Amino acid sequence: MKDVTLVLEDGTRFEGKSFGYDAPVAGEVVFNTAMMGYPESLTDPSYAGQLMTLTYPLVGNYGVPRFSIEENGLPTFMESDRIYASAIIVSDYSEKYSHWNACESLDDWLKREKVPGVTGIDTRQLTKVLREHGVMMGRLEFSENSENSENSEFSDYGSINWVDRVSCKEILRYNEGAGKKVVLVDCGVKANIIRCLINRGVEVIRVPWNYDYTQMEFDGLFLANGPGDPDRCEDAVNIIRKQMSQSRKPICGICMGNQLLAKAGGAQIYKLKYGHRSHNQPVREVGTNRCYVTSQNHGYAVDGSTLGREWRELFVNMNDGSNEGIRHQTNPWFSSQFHPEACSGPVDTEFMFDRFIEAL
Repeated sequence: MKDVTLVLEDGTRFEGKSFGYDAPVAGEVVFNTAMMGYPESLTDPSYAGQLMTLTYPLVGNYGVPRFSIEENGLPTFMESDRIYASAIIVSDYSEKYSHWNACESLDDWLKREKVPGVTGIDTRQLTKVLREHGVMMGRLEFSENSENSENSEFSDYGSINWVDRVSCKEILRYNEGAGKKVVLVDCGVKANIIRCLINRGVEVIRVPWNYDYTQMEFDGLFLANGPGDPDRCEDAVNIIRKQMSQSRKPICGICMGNQLLAKAGGAQIYKLKYGHRSHNQPVREVGTNRCYVTSQNHGYAVDGSTLGREWRELFVNMNDGSNEGIRHQTNPWFSSQFHPEACSGPVDTEFMFDRFIEAL
């Protein structure tokens, strides 16, 4: 293991040891408080451009599952086709692993995908710094420059359209001929979102984030999750507005989809100080006493006070009061900021897919 230093943009430094692929990288440093799920998190496109810090101290002890593709074209155990996080930062990396489903170590997987890992860092202290200051850019510096990589500099995470980088480039179809058709706007969609729709007997037409689907034949519109600042996705917002102006077809959104739908409804977006990235975010359904434990991964939020007159908040976060979903008062348009499909995480709110299917 080589010596590696995490340098934050405010000058704070954390010394550690490398595992995985030795390459200096830069990105937005964020933290995730989930106790498990690193294969799913690393392959979640919403982590594109970020250095993912896991607060759970022991990581790697259950290895990595085999990358296999199901008949429906979706990966069985991952959330996409590759690792999207720029790096993973942990307190204690377990070189030995044991799990019925594991076929390789986290170290081997990272090397194969050319993604660096850092262990031996005080992730509790790093998390405190990020909570007090807010998420910030950071970079990994190696004591010896790797021959396979280039030096990396700080850049402005929010200035990049990450959705454009991770979205599909052509139309993809799943479960063809299954009945009702759902257009899924791919902003960086997780595989389990598509799976949850397929399992409910609909055909899924996956289109690029800025594709104009308004002239297509379909029964419902689904807006997927994705990375980065939704204000960079004005093309997608304009197409949603166009769709809403000419049709009452059901619309459902998740995470980035919630923010894009809210923007189409006139709301404004702001950046959270350190985001919500965990399996244990409590949310309450507005107008009820029903609370749910949810899985989340986002750094931006909807300002509920800026919603148009025909819109209402559907869920709110019980920790900080931030918006967790919206609904239209008369049309079947609604969304959640959290992940109902949750993989990995709790499945308390998978009923959101049922509500969408019932509305078709």
